[in-house]
Amino acid sequence: MATTIELGVQEKAARTALPGRKVNDFSIQVATVNGSGSQSANTVLLRSIFQMGVPVSGKNLFPSNIAGLPTWYTIRASKQGYIARKKEIDFLVAMNAETAKEDVMSLMPGAACVYDEPLQLSGLRQDITFYPVPFDKLVAPVCPEAKLRRLVKNMLYVGVVDALLGIEREESEKALVKQFGKKKKAAELNTAAVRAGYDYAIANFTKQDPFWVERMNENQGKIIVDGNAAAALGCMFAGVTVVTWYPITPSSSLVETLIDYLKEYRIGPDGKATFAVVQAEDELAAAGMVLGAGWAGARSMTSTSGPGISLMAEFIGLGYYTELPGVFFDIQRVGPSTGLPTRTMQGDVLFCAFLSHGDTKHILLFPSSVEECFSMAIDAFDLAEQFQTPVFVLSDLDLGMNNWMAHPFTYPEKPIARGKVLNEDDLKRMGGFGFARYKDVDGDGIPYRTLPGTAHPNAAYFTRGSGHNEKAQYSERPDDYVNNMDRLSRKFETARKFVPAPVKEVSGTSKIGTIAYGTTHWALTESCDQLLKENNIAMDYLRVRAYPFTQEVHDFIKNHDRVYVVEQNRDAQMFQLIKLDIAADQVTKLRSVVHYNGLPIDARSVTDAVVSQETSSQEAK
Repeated sequence: MATTIELGVQEKAARTALPGRKVNDFSIQVATVNGSGSQSANTVLLRSIFQMGVPVSGKNLFPSNIAGLPTWYTIRASKQGYIARKKEIDFLVAMNAETAKEDVMSLMPGAACVYDEPLQLSGLRQDITFYPVPFDKLVAPVCPEAKLRRLVKNMLYVGVVDALLGIEREESEKALVKQFGKKKKAAELNTAAVRAGYDYAIANFTKQDPFWVERMNENQGKIIVDGNAAAALGCMFAGVTVVTWYPITPSSSLVETLIDYLKEYRIGPDGKATFAVVQAEDELAAAGMVLGAGWAGARSMTSTSGPGISLMAEFIGLGYYTELPGVFFDIQRVGPSTGLPTRTMQGDVLFCAFLSHGDTKHILLFPSSVEECFSMAIDAFDLAEQFQTPVFVLSDLDLGMNNWMAHPFTYPEKPIARGKVLNEDDLKRMGGFGFARYKDVDGDGIPYRTLPGTAHPNAAYFTRGSGHNEKAQYSERPDDYVNNMDRLSRKFETARKFVPAPVKEVSGTSKIGTIAYGTTHWALTESCDQLLKENNIAMDYLRVRAYPFTQEVHDFIKNHDRVYVVEQNRDAQMFQLIKLDIAADQVTKLRSVVHYNGLPIDARSVTDAVVSQETSSQEAK
C-alpha cells in the first residue's frame, strides 16, 4: 500500500489535467470561535502557502467581546500578487456551529467546504463540494490530554486543507516549528495533529473542487510581519527614548512590541535602560507626557486609536500652539464612540487634521504597507522635530494587526534631524541679538528653540499655552495673536515641501483619475486592473501619503476630468479634506467612493461603484 504522501502525489497528478482548475488564485475562510487557539493554526496555513512562493495575505475578523463568540480568518492566495480582501470566499473551513449554516449559504456556487462532521452541513446545498471530517474522533489518539484537545483540534484542519489543496506538508511542518519556537513538545504535538488530518483526507476524500496550491517563486527574500510590529521597529530606529501609552485595541501591540525591542537593543553598557516606557492612567495623561518629553528634548511617542485621540485633544492643541514635538500613532478602528473596536476604518482623517479647538492644522502620514509603517515612523519623528509640532501616523486595524508580506526594511541611512535647536555655542555667536522663541527668522514659519538645561542666560523662555508674542512673553494684544497664528499657518504651508510625496501608482493618459490612501491602496491597484480588463475603463491612480497635500495632488486633479476619491469611512473625509485644499473651480471634478462596513475594502466593491458612476455620467450626456 502506498504511503499517504505518495497517495497525495498520485491524487495531484491525476487532477492536473482537469479543466477549470484554479491554481494559486482563491480565498480560504476559517470560521471558528474566539479563544479556541485557531490563530496558531491559521498562521501556519498562511505561512505554508507563503513558503511555497505564492503571494498571500491574511485577515483576522475577531469579536470585541469574550471568548466563545464567532471569529473568521481569511487567507487569500493570488498568483497575480493581489493582497486586498477578496469579496468572495472559495474554500470554507466551518468549525463553529453557531455560524456554520450562514457561512455555507454565503458561498458562491463552485466553492468547497471542510466542516466538522457533527454539523451535518452537506445537505444544505448541491452546488458546492463538502468534505466532512470527524475532528473529535481524530484528535483523541493524537492528544491524550483532554483539556488540550480543543486547541490541538485546529491543527487537524491544517492537515486536511494541506491534502485537499496540495500544500506541501513539509512546509506546514516548517511553519509549525517557526510558530512554536523553542516549545518542542507543543511543536511535536501539533505536528502529529497536522499529519493526522492530512492522512485522513488522503484516505477518505476524492478531490472534487478546482482549487490548488502550486509552488511559485514570488516570495524570494520576503518576510511576513504586521504593521504594528513594523512601526515599533521604525520607532526604535528613529531614536525614540520616551514611550507613553494607555492600552487600547488595535494599537496595544505596537507599544508591546516596541517594549520588547527596546529591552533587547536599548540597554547600555552599565546594564541600565536608555529609554523610558510609562503606562499612563489614561490617554490624556499619555499625550501630556509625550509633549513634556518632547519639550525636554526627547524623541517621544504614544500609540492609540480613535477614542484615545478624542481624549488627547486638549493636549494636542497645547502642542500645536506652544510648538512641542511628539509622534502620535492612531491605529484607526470603527467609530463613533466604542463603535466596532475590532473592525477597520479610515474614520479619523478629518478629526486628526484639525484636532483641538480653535484654528489648528496637523501633519498626517498615511502608510499603506508594513514597509511604510517602518519608514514613516522614522519620517514622523523627523517632521515632529523639524516643525516642532505633533505629527500623526494614521494606520488602521487591517494594516496594524494583520499579517502582510514585505521586503526586508531598508536600513535608514540619513542622520536623525533635530530641526532648529540652538545650543550654547549658537547662542554665544548670536551675541546681543538674543533669542526670541517664536520669531520667524528664516521666513518659513519655523522658529528656533532651545532645550532645557542649555548653559546660556539667553536660552530660557516660557512655554505658554496662552497668548504670547515672539519672545514668548504673555500677551493678549490682537496683533501679537494674529502674527503668531499667521506664522503657524506659514509653517504648515512649508510642510508641504517636506512631507512624503504622493505616488503615481498608475500613470497614463486617461482623463479619469482616482485618489486613495492607506490600506485602500491594495483594493485600488486590483480595481484598476478589473476596470480596464472588464469594462475598458482606464484610470490613472495617485496614492496620497501625507497631509498637507503637495503640489502633485493639485496637478493630478487639474489634469483629469473626473477624479474618484476612494476611502473607508461614511462621510468621505479625504474627499472633504481635498475639497478644502483645491481651487473652487476644481471641486466639481471630484467623485466619492466610500466603504464603511468594518471589513477591509475589496476591489470588486470599488469596481462596481466606479462603473455605476461612469454609466450615470454617460447617460447624463
